[in-house]
Amino acid sequence: MAGRVFFFLQHATYEPAFQAASMGITAAAMGDEVYFVFAFDALRALVRGSFGLPHSEKEISESARAEGLGVPMPARMLEEARALGAKLVACDTTVRICGYAPDELKGTLDEVMGLASLWRLTDGARTLAL
Repeated sequence: MAGRVFFFLQHATYEPAFQAASMGITAAAMGDEVYFVFAFDALRALVRGSFGLPHSEKEISESARAEGLGVPMPARMLEEARALGAKLVACDTTVRICGYAPDELKGTLDEVMGLASLWRLTDGARTLAL
């Protein structure tokens, strides 16, 4: 049963990024319409290319174990989810609060949208905040 799934991301360290990316790529592979909504630290990390990098000794160990298991890094899983149709989006206001202009993020994000549009898209969808 395909549906619509939203992952609201405001944290960008390894653990929350892994949770969102692994669940998102799984949902996309199973035919769900997947949206990753980036805000604050997650948005800044995505723009800098550091989304999902470990930030503590514990996360460094977890990331190393994942690599040993052949598990891709969160940023790679996002790329693969995107190739399966997942969308990377952000709220226009949040983008501006973070110091970016929406046009700067073309290519990094699939869309910068108003909060009302984002809200309407979540109607009837599963949502997860990480």
